[in-house]
Amino acid sequence: MIKFGPSGNGLSFYAAGLEHTEDAARFVKERGLDCYEYSFGRGVHMTEKKAASIRAAFEEAGVEISVHAPYFINFANTEREMVEKSFGYILESAKMLRAMGGTRLVFHPAAQGKLSRERAVQLTEERLTMLAELIHASGLDDLTYCPETMGKTGQIGTIEEIVRFCKIDEIYTPCVDFGHVNAREQGSLKGEADYASRLEYMIGELSAARMKNFHVHFSKIQYGAKGEIRHLTFEDTEYGPEFAPLAKVLHALSLEPYVVSESAGTQAEDAAAMKQMYAAL
Repeated sequence: MIKFGPSGNGLSFYAAGLEHTEDAARFVKERGLDCYEYSFGRGVHMTEKKAASIRAAFEEAGVEISVHAPYFINFANTEREMVEKSFGYILESAKMLRAMGGTRLVFHPAAQGKLSRERAVQLTEERLTMLAELIHASGLDDLTYCPETMGKTGQIGTIEEIVRFCKIDEIYTPCVDFGHVNAREQGSLKGEADYASRLEYMIGELSAARMKNFHVHFSKIQYGAKGEIRHLTFEDTEYGPEFAPLAKVLHALSLEPYVVSESAGTQAEDAAAMKQMYAAL
């Protein structure tokens, strides 16, 4: 079934006097939400004991947990040492994800840098092929790895590029950040037809079965000429995208993704709003 939840802890979590990830399980559950995304954005700094404690809390609450791998990952880097570090970030995150009881790992694929677009994409594809081999060899192929669509024009991660990467191996499932897509494409997501065209393209390329439970990040995002500037909340009226038309398309296409709110400080509240919009259908 479709699931909704926040990325990390927002303002209301801390206002309630809570501070530990274990507390987030009950916090999310009490708001009628189904999932939660933990970020290793600044590095994988967690003990097995802590991971086991988080797992126990989320299993007791009946809330699913996913993780976001470190932001430093760049599979188009021309320095071999940095690429090896990117492999390590994924594998370390995967081990902790398993210890936490989750199954989904989201990651940023790459940055273009000074390379041509096609060369950067080609390098990323080659490294993700190598990564898949490492994942299988490490026995971590029971998890799902989600390369994410990116919001800045200098980043690798258009919808077409993510589809290309997911064709490498079935361990890869798209993470479509619709706020990123909208920012990168200068406000392209306005109505149902805009969402439908992109999702139908992905279904056509990857199959309905592969896309059935894909991963979603959603938030309104301020953007400029080069794409994403900063995340906003659902209260913003200047920038998009809006979730209501996406909810209708998800329902019409019988898609049941894992929907994570990345709003700025109101993640739980906006995740609940999305769940209500979908339920109203």
